[in-house]
Formats: sequence, C-alpha cells, structure tokens
Amino acid sequence: MNPQAPVRAADDAWLTAVYYRFRAWSGGRPFWAGLFTLIGGIPIAYFPYADLRLGNVTIAMATTAGAGSLIIGVLLITLGLALWFQQGIRVFAGVASILLALVSLPVSNLGGFFLGFLFALVGGALALSWAPGKPEDAQEDAAAAKAEAYVDGPLGVPGPRDTETAYATETTAHADGGRNSAG
Repeated sequence: MNPQAPVRAADDAWLTAVYYRFRAWSGGRPFWAGLFTLIGGIPIAYFPYADLRLGNVTIAMATTAGAGSLIIGVLLITLGLALWFQQGIRVFAGVASILLALVSLPVSNLGGFFLGFLFALVGGALALSWAPGKPEDAQEDAAAAKAEAYVDGPLGVPGPRDTETAYATETTAHADGGRNSAG
C-alpha cells in the first residue's frame, strides 16, 4: 500500500475501505492505459452497427467493413482488459492498440468518428510509457550507494578509479622508451 496514504481507522465506512482497495489495486498496473484502450474500442465497434432514427426515417451507418470494425473494437476492449490483469504484456498491448487505432481510420467510420481512434491512441501511448514502480526503500538505498561510490576527492569531485593508472608514464604506450613492437 502507499506509505503516504492515510491509515484507515476502524470506524471508516465501507465505501472508504473499497476506495483504498481500489487505489492499491490500480496503483500497481497501467490502469488508465487499460481504461482509455477499452473506451476506445466501444465506439469503433458500435458505430458501424448503429441506426439513427429521425421520425419515420432511419439512417443506417452500416459500412461494408462492419465485421472488420467489430473485430477491431473487440480486440481493443480485450487489450484494455488485458492491461489491467496482465501487466507483463504492456508493451505488446500498447503497440497493438496503436496499430489497431490506425487501422480503424479507414475501416470503421474514421475510427469511430475519431472518438475511438483518439482514445485507443492515447491508451496505447500510456501503456508504452508505463513502468512498474520500485519500492521506496530500494530507491533510497540505490541513491545512497551511488552517492558514496563516487565521492573520493575534495569538494565531492570523483577521484581516480581502480582501473586508472596514477601516472601517464606507467602506461604501455610509454613503456620501453615509447616504442611499440608488432611482433
């Protein structure tokens, strides 16, 4: 759980307990990437099969690629759910949702009238950019070890490392009077 979150008292309401559990669950996974990808798949799958009724006139938005739109929408919804429950596939799901969003432009009514296209594109970008966090103790230990490793000289200037030689005359280029032999 988040160490900065307030400690839940025993008399908190059940809604507060559900909220804290949801925050803990969604904090360890690309939640917003999955949500945007899932929302992006809905208009892409819906609009090719939708009918608009104006009085006695029915306007059908069906296209010749209705099956393709349905497949793209269902795949985006599946990728959004997979991002929530399988964090290890975030790179694959991000690339796949971006590609499916781009394919939806010519296939399904301009990507669900650009609404599904934009949501799926943002969801894919969020999935690619998400990285699991490290525990706070490990971050502090790594930063302290890095700071101690290089502070040897005056005013925090790094000193010579073990692999460096102290004087230039001890290198192999200057050995034997500066002559190098090829064999």
